[in-house]
Amino acid sequence: MRYAVISDIHSNLEAFEAFLKSAESLSIDKTVCLGDIVGYNANPNECIGLVREKKILCLMGNHDSRVAGLEDASDFNFQAASAVYWTRTAIKDENREFLKTLPRTLTVNRKFLAVHGWVNDTDRYILGAKDALSNFAMMEETKTNLCFFGHTHVPVAYVKNGETVAMWAEETLPIEKGKSYLVNPGSIGQPRDRDPRASFLVYDDKKSQITFFKTDYDINATAVKIIEAGLPERLAERLKLGW
Repeated sequence: MRYAVISDIHSNLEAFEAFLKSAESLSIDKTVCLGDIVGYNANPNECIGLVREKKILCLMGNHDSRVAGLEDASDFNFQAASAVYWTRTAIKDENREFLKTLPRTLTVNRKFLAVHGWVNDTDRYILGAKDALSNFAMMEETKTNLCFFGHTHVPVAYVKNGETVAMWAEETLPIEKGKSYLVNPGSIGQPRDRDPRASFLVYDDKKSQITFFKTDYDINATAVKIIEAGLPERLAERLKLGW
C-alpha cells in the first residue's frame, strides 16, 4: 500500500486542499494524519469536514485536545492560546465531539506506529538524537521499527542502526531490515523549516521506501482569513516565512 502521512493541518484549508490535489496524482491508498487538525488558522470546521469526508485516519494532537476542552491552553504561548480560544467559539459541536474521539496513538495495519509528539506524550517534542533514542526505546516495547510523528512542523527522519542514531535529510528514505525509523512529514498548515510550502510524505510498504513532498498553496488567502477572523497578525506573517 501507499500511505500519505500528514500532520499539523492547523485549520489551513488552502494548504490542506493543495495536499489533497497533490495526493490525487500519487496513487495514495490511505492517508494518515498525525494530529493537530485545528489551531492557528481560520478554517477549523472545513478542515475537520474534509478529514471526515475523505475518511482520513487521524489521531489527536495537543491543539486538538485543547480545542476539545480536554486540557487547558494555559501552557501555550499567547498566539497559540489565542487561536485555541478563538477556535473553541468557532467550532461546531459535532466537530468538537469528533476531536474528543480521536486516539492518542495508532498502529496502522501492523505496519507502523503513528503518534503526535513522543510515543508516550502528545505534548513533548522530538528535537534531536537524544530524544529520538528515548522514543526508539519505547518503540521496541511496541515491537515496531517504524514510527511517524509530528508536532515540530519540521520534516526529518532519525535512523537507528545498532546503538547509533543518525538524521536523514534526503528526499527519499529506504526502509531497511535491522534498522528503526522515526519520521516526521513536516506540517501541512504551518511549516517551520523556512520553507512555506505544505509538507507531507508517502510511505510505500511494497517498495519499503519513504518519499518527502512539498506543495505550493495560496498563502495570501490563508493570511487574509487570519486577519479577518481577528486572530494574531503574527500567525499570518509566519506562514509567509515558513516559520
